Amino acid sequence: MTDGQKQLLELLDDLTIAMFTTVDADGTLTSRPMARQEVEPSAELWFLSARDSRQVAHITARPHVGVTFSSASTWVALHGTATVVDDRAKIEELWNTFAEAWMPEGPDDPNVVLIHVDLEGGEYWDTPGGRIASLISFAKAKVTGEAYDGADNERVDL
Repeated sequence: MTDGQKQLLELLDDLTIAMFTTVDADGTLTSRPMARQEVEPSAELWFLSARDSRQVAHITARPHVGVTFSSASTWVALHGTATVVDDRAKIEELWNTFAEAWMPEGPDDPNVVLIHVDLEGGEYWDTPGGRIASLISFAKAKVTGEAYDGADNERVDL
């Protein structure tokens, strides 16, 4: 695993809410917020969803998806192939109170399924030091006339 791949996966540890993008029947990109349940070291993401949701219908027809995460100082954009998984043991393992807010019948509800995303690649932008470091880099760019250089950025294949 390259340093860029490691960095991207490490950044995901602190990012839990994603904008999950699928493709509708007419080719329209459709995004919705979803809570990431797990990131596996092999660059796989897990989400809980309702079987009768639009995202599951989209994935079944067109499995290529985009997943983006952001915080005050980090941005990650990913792409991969999603599959719908009906694995009761894995659903139980990943179940939490946040999921219950969206699916109140609990993990035994037959409408609950998993979305597994096998990541193929992505890109990250990270501002080490957060907002203060960004402001200093912006000020430096303004004073020196040089381009802003306060963020780490890399595109990686996974």
